[in-house]
Amino acid sequence: MPKPHAPARDCDKCPRLADYRHANRTAQPDWHNAPVESAGPLSARLLIAGLAPGLRGANRTGRPFTGDFAGDLLYATLIKYGFAQGVYARAADDGVSFEDCRITNVVRCVPPQNKPTGAEINACRPFLESEIGAMANLCVILALGGIAHQAVLRTLGHKVSAHKFAHRARHDLSSGLTLIDSYHCSRLNTNTGRLTEAMFHQVFDDIRGRLDAAGAAS
Repeated sequence: MPKPHAPARDCDKCPRLADYRHANRTAQPDWHNAPVESAGPLSARLLIAGLAPGLRGANRTGRPFTGDFAGDLLYATLIKYGFAQGVYARAADDGVSFEDCRITNVVRCVPPQNKPTGAEINACRPFLESEIGAMANLCVILALGGIAHQAVLRTLGHKVSAHKFAHRARHDLSSGLTLIDSYHCSRLNTNTGRLTEAMFHQVFDDIRGRLDAAGAAS
């Protein structure tokens, strides 16, 4: 299985993100401060697509969704539903392993204020395309948030206008993949009640049901 194309440690495709990365390396020399590689096996049937690394999360630790509040909810849920094993401890070396699940971000470098520009999302698209192309068993993509939803659709060549983002929305795409949407598991969304743990678990109930059905049909 081919390894997906990933950005180099000093990728300069996005000048604003490169400048921000260099500033963070100066301020926090012990942090990862580089594009964050995806985590989990390429043989997985589930790909989770987030927006971008958090400054004190993946940008610090080097593993997607590791080290910030969003990771607390995501990893606990992955473990509950059998997509990960171990004890999550907000560190890339905590020993958590992934089962039939891979995690990536549509933008690999941390953006200022957690807000990548459209040009930055487009510049990172070849890496997402390569990621998807390398996953031979891929069945379901979970998009965390509207921007990730749009990026996945554009990467797969589908019209965004034909697939409206909504929490728990399911889009059966002509490529044979199923795209499922969730509100992002950020602290902002959970603190405001836009996303509850129960709502997030419902999404994973849907995913598990879809994967189980695909397994039964094969």
